[in-house]
Amino acid sequence: MKSFFITSIVAAGMFAIALAAQTAAPAPQDKIGQGKIAQRKENQQDRIAQGVKSGQLTAGETARLETKESRVNKETRTDRAADGGKLTSAEKKQVNNQQNRLSKDIYKDKHNAAVQK
Repeated sequence: MKSFFITSIVAAGMFAIALAAQTAAPAPQDKIGQGKIAQRKENQQDRIAQGVKSGQLTAGETARLETKESRVNKETRTDRAADGGKLTSAEKKQVNNQQNRLSKDIYKDKHNAAVQK
C-alpha cells in the first residue's frame, strides 16, 4: 500500500510538471516547426490527462507514458538544435514512428484491466 501511495504521488507530480510545461510559453526553438509533431504531442498529452482523470490510467502507467513522451520531446529538441531549428525528413519520420508507438501504448494502457482506485 505504501509503494502504491508513493507511486501515485510520483505520477501526479510528473503529470503536473508535464501539464505546466505544456501550458507555459514555448521556448523559441519550440516555436520553430510547429505543426503535426506539436499537435500530436498536445493531443497525446490530453489523452494521458483524460486517462488519469477518468481513472483508466494507473499511477505507474502514467509515469511510464510521461517518461516515454519526455524522451521523444527531448530527442526532437536535440535534433532541432543540431539542425538549425529544423528537422530533416528522416528525423520527422522517426519522430512520427515514435509518436505512433506512444499512441498505441496510451491506448493499450487506457483499455487494459488496470484502473486507478
